[in-house]
Amino acid sequence: MKELLRKLLPGIILGFLALVVLAMVGDLRQVVEIFRRFNWWIFPLALLFTLFNYCLRYIKFMYYLRLAGGKNISRGHGLRLFVAGFPLAVSPGKVGEVLKGVWITQCSDIPLGKAVSIVLAERISDGLAVLFLSTVGVILYPQYWPAFLLVFCGLVGLVVITQIRPAAIWLLDLCAKLPLIKKAINPLRDFYEGSYALFKPLPVLTAVGLGIVSWFGEGIGFYFILTGLGLAPDLKLFSLAVFVLSFSTVVGAVSTLPGGLGAAEASIAGMLTLLGGIPAATSTSATVLIRLATLWFGVLLGVMVWFFSLDLLGLRPKNGKVD
Repeated sequence: MKELLRKLLPGIILGFLALVVLAMVGDLRQVVEIFRRFNWWIFPLALLFTLFNYCLRYIKFMYYLRLAGGKNISRGHGLRLFVAGFPLAVSPGKVGEVLKGVWITQCSDIPLGKAVSIVLAERISDGLAVLFLSTVGVILYPQYWPAFLLVFCGLVGLVVITQIRPAAIWLLDLCAKLPLIKKAINPLRDFYEGSYALFKPLPVLTAVGLGIVSWFGEGIGFYFILTGLGLAPDLKLFSLAVFVLSFSTVVGAVSTLPGGLGAAEASIAGMLTLLGGIPAATSTSATVLIRLATLWFGVLLGVMVWFFSLDLLGLRPKNGKVD
């Protein structure tokens, strides 16, 4: 538990500082006034679209579990594992999400290597989904093409490499002969076998398809937040909302910062102002609201699950007390 908190604390602090700095840059007094005038009845609607995103991503998670051999994990237990993993997103480089793989192994017959490949497959399919949603925006704003292509080629490259089985087997056999790596060769083989199964064409297309629909839902939620700030509801604003949120998600992911904190916020606020001509204070307010409705809403849900999942945290009830 102490180790988990140690990994998450920097992300929580960075998240708080990112929101504070963002509010100050956008003129704190104007931001407070904008919040006062914001149509707060829209915020629960944005949360509903975030929940829609989570529901489809949960379906994808269970699909991956079944492909990896976790047929003994019930839907309810799978939901607990899925939501409990949300706070791990704010660990540096998201390395804390490896713990989600540990939880999967503890609750099933899936080896740790395969379980970690499920977490990787989730992240890659999400990345490809938001890149797809960014395509129209990148066409309209060609200055983003280099970053788009770099990330796209990287993700597709990882998927393709896992499917070149002879090369992968040869590399694993080579690693088995190296003194520093051979002790970990069995988990590495499990990781590869899991990745090979999950990155076959049909699973990839299924997962990315679910991801496109789910992340599109968050884009709709962002659109409603922008309208609640007084911006004119039209197709241009809708397209801007989906593109900015999708592309900023990519920016936050490749930054390796905890939860993309700082990078995602700066990207959302900056793109709203540069591309949409939205005043800085309004862009800042929109950024704070959408991050609360997505990232921090998920973290809150995950922490709530932790209170009822002491076994996952290594705190097992003992004689009515906690270890």
